[in-house]
Amino acid sequence: MATPGSEVEATWEASDGAGNGGSEAVASIDVRDQTVDPTGKPMPKTRKQQQTKKKKKKKRTKSKSYCLPRFACMRSDGGFDMEAEVPGAHLIVMVNGLIGSARDWRFAAKQFQKHYGGQVVVHRSRSNPCRLTFDGVDIMGQRLAEEVKSVVKQHPTVQKISFIGHSLGGLVTRYAVAKLYGSGPASEPTKVNGECGSEEPGNHHLEDKNTDKICGLEPVNFITSATPHLGSRGHKQVPMFCGFNSLESLAVHTSGFLGRTGRHLFLTDNDDGKPPLLLQMANDSEDIKFISALKSFKRRVAYANAQFDHLVGWSTSSLRHWNNLPKREHLSANNIKYPHIIRVEGAKTTSSEKEDSSEHKNDRRNTADLEETMLRSLTRLSWERVDVSFSRSKQRVFAHSTIQVKTQCINSDGEDVIQHMIDNFIL
Repeated sequence: MATPGSEVEATWEASDGAGNGGSEAVASIDVRDQTVDPTGKPMPKTRKQQQTKKKKKKKRTKSKSYCLPRFACMRSDGGFDMEAEVPGAHLIVMVNGLIGSARDWRFAAKQFQKHYGGQVVVHRSRSNPCRLTFDGVDIMGQRLAEEVKSVVKQHPTVQKISFIGHSLGGLVTRYAVAKLYGSGPASEPTKVNGECGSEEPGNHHLEDKNTDKICGLEPVNFITSATPHLGSRGHKQVPMFCGFNSLESLAVHTSGFLGRTGRHLFLTDNDDGKPPLLLQMANDSEDIKFISALKSFKRRVAYANAQFDHLVGWSTSSLRHWNNLPKREHLSANNIKYPHIIRVEGAKTTSSEKEDSSEHKNDRRNTADLEETMLRSLTRLSWERVDVSFSRSKQRVFAHSTIQVKTQCINSDGEDVIQHMIDNFIL
């Protein structure tokens, strides 16, 4: 005996087949899972059936989500609550490294804002993300300088400025501050920070006021974190090569794979017969004042990984000769608040030695000579050095990113380093 449902299906199949050749009747309408009334018409699904269907759909969606776990650190880069800035606020510019982005400084920016509130304006640079970091230190520095000018215009009440750069970002920042040195954000003065006047002859006194300023603001803190100040060429400056000359030589010859940035880092650039850019950045020139710009800051700080940083060596990031590096076995954390900081060296300059003639320096291509020249110039300025070690951390293999807390869920052990920056920051 046929059921009412089967009779309805047969009737519908026959009627549709008569008009359409019976090719798609059952495929388009299927009532076998529905309840029918005595006349054979399908009745609406009951509430129980609807709830069962919703549960099945929810279960399917949930099972798909297991394939892509959502960690807190993988969520979209939303902003964080910011207090209204107070007059005379302090602008803090954070700059990312190679193949990085503004997101890399998300944790640190939040901590600075939380600690200082409206007294600071924290800006995470967005002008050099990802592949744009291959364009070269000079081009990236120029972009950063233009970005800072724009930010200063948007915050006319800020009066002070500080920079924090991670890895390559430290070099980019050194170039940018030199471009911003002695200039203001616009051609016309603003109410508070725009002491930069128009370039008319009668405004020379305004230019004098900006001589030791960065974008018209008072420079205060210049902080770098795991930055290869002396480049990445030879002498274990890239620890992952384990000091093998063959690997270091191969890296030098293949540095072009990282674009102009790679040539700058490995000191192989020779644009228009000029010395490597990093060597140029260790001195003032007629066009751009690299050292004078750095000198204008009240303090300069170099945070460096003493070990387990596979990309940037301890010497280049701490601005020391290899033979002047502290013995690791004599270093250990002595402050519970900062368990990964093993040594803090106060502001210190290196006594000047006899300087080679600029002509002779430009001809020198030996790695040791290039490093010596850069180090001698940079250390004429006082630098605070903070040595960091994650030797007892499970995250030590990611030391280069952990010192910055690039991704909180896998670099959280670097939080004490960020806190040290905050606690010693001059407001």
